[in-house]
Amino acid sequence: MREFWVSSGHHLTRRGDHGGLVATPELVMAYLARPELMPPEEACDAERALHAALMADPFRPVSDAELGALADPDARENWAFMVHFRDLLRDAPSLEAAYLALARGGARGLPPIMLNQLCHLVLRNALEGCEDPYMLRAGELFYRPQKATFHDGTLLLGDAEVVEVQQAQAQSSHQTPLTALIDDVPQFGNLEVMNDDNGWTYWSRSDAHTMVMNIGANAKAREGLARVIERWIGHLLGLTVKVEPLAKVEDSDWRWFVGLDSEGTKIGNALWSGKSPERSDSIVTLMRMTFADETAVKPDLRGKPIYLIGAMDRDQIWRLKPQNLVAGLPLIEQVAS
Repeated sequence: MREFWVSSGHHLTRRGDHGGLVATPELVMAYLARPELMPPEEACDAERALHAALMADPFRPVSDAELGALADPDARENWAFMVHFRDLLRDAPSLEAAYLALARGGARGLPPIMLNQLCHLVLRNALEGCEDPYMLRAGELFYRPQKATFHDGTLLLGDAEVVEVQQAQAQSSHQTPLTALIDDVPQFGNLEVMNDDNGWTYWSRSDAHTMVMNIGANAKAREGLARVIERWIGHLLGLTVKVEPLAKVEDSDWRWFVGLDSEGTKIGNALWSGKSPERSDSIVTLMRMTFADETAVKPDLRGKPIYLIGAMDRDQIWRLKPQNLVAGLPLIEQVAS
């Protein structure tokens, strides 16, 4: 079995009898070793002591007094978030249950990076054993913002952080990073558009995020995203769904939609109210979801598909919110894995 997404830290967890991942001291220690939590040179003695104590015993209780003793207000806030996040992971029966609690109840002020890291772990577990590189590349959308660009009439998605770095290194000022790589500009080095010829290389670079997704013209890329959504819902909610990519909605009596991001939600709300959406050309993906067993669905929506809408923002960034696929479905009750 080929390894992927080592940076998720899944090897620092253990799998419980329920199939979900369980936090370990080693996982928390990996978080403590991140640059955001390593005490800087100017850190006070209290912060250094707190960090050292947690590295020695990652699950030890942390009192309000310990946090209050930190001299730097930003450090106090960062550590308060970390301790809250640590407690959530420690106390939940599984990381999946922790994610469900955050998705349904709100992130409770946690920085988005923490929710993304938890999503990364949970999705890595859901995709265990996956041998489809198109699915794995699509899975990156769940926890990594994407930069969108059009080239020869087709929509490409590249990892936003990687593209930004490539752009900073580029000499050309008249090309976008993804267009430049298509034109073989050397500054964009190891970025490649995934296809059947190079897909096998994904496993060796899965943590580098250097493969571009051709979501506009490659049906396998679109199907890969559909299959990941199916796996995500099945893993977290125990529901079997079928997701189909669409070119347009031809249903004149559509009843429910899920915005895969804030922009998609705006477009769906406009369509729902009978208005023309302000930025319909920003749509990245449109899909239809149906349930294999509709007993968990609200009675008035049984027999009706759920439409999924994803769209980029004005900076051509697509930030998929996988929590919407948990909290936004029309279910009778809170289904959990």
